[in-house]
Amino acid sequence: MSLVTSTPTNKVRDPLNRAFYLPRLAREHYQADAVVHWTLTIFDRKQGWLTPSFHSQFRELMLHTAARESLVCPIYCLMPDHLHLVWMGLRLDTDQMNGMAFLRTHLEPALKPAKFQPQAQDNVLREQERKRNAFAKVCFYIAANPVRAGLMKETEKWPFTGSVVPGYPKLDPTAEDFWPKFWKIYSQHRQPDAGHLKRPPL
Repeated sequence: MSLVTSTPTNKVRDPLNRAFYLPRLAREHYQADAVVHWTLTIFDRKQGWLTPSFHSQFRELMLHTAARESLVCPIYCLMPDHLHLVWMGLRLDTDQMNGMAFLRTHLEPALKPAKFQPQAQDNVLREQERKRNAFAKVCFYIAANPVRAGLMKETEKWPFTGSVVPGYPKLDPTAEDFWPKFWKIYSQHRQPDAGHLKRPPL
């Protein structure tokens, strides 16, 4: 399939031009204590890049991103042709748009010859989705991606699923005691003013 198409005026249009990107919400919805489910799809769904080495590089860059933007990632799931991750902001000046730009820029060289599609997809969680039980369901859904794709059985553990919380390298989102531990850590590290940002309605 060609990446360039002809318009009726015979002008060549580049489908990767930013004018054709999906619209984002207002910037404030990705800042401060925002909770966002991000999906990064590989261009043309190319496979072959998902290896233990890539996983290690991903975790390292996620740690750098978390440190730069004061983020925690309770769950991520790397699939053969796309990536899922959830970020939660900890400070009033946290900006997930900056974090995503940093992560994509530094992670893409590890994908070569594959590359990301030009825009990450986002699902900004609403207030009801951020309540603990509802939020856990979102994370369970992400973790179950390999089962739904037929890559493993429900009783198996996908090696490319985890969490990234700086200072807690052994946190395992599949462990029975994960959520009590995570919420305790999150409460301790979330700054008191992180929820003071005013946002336009979704």
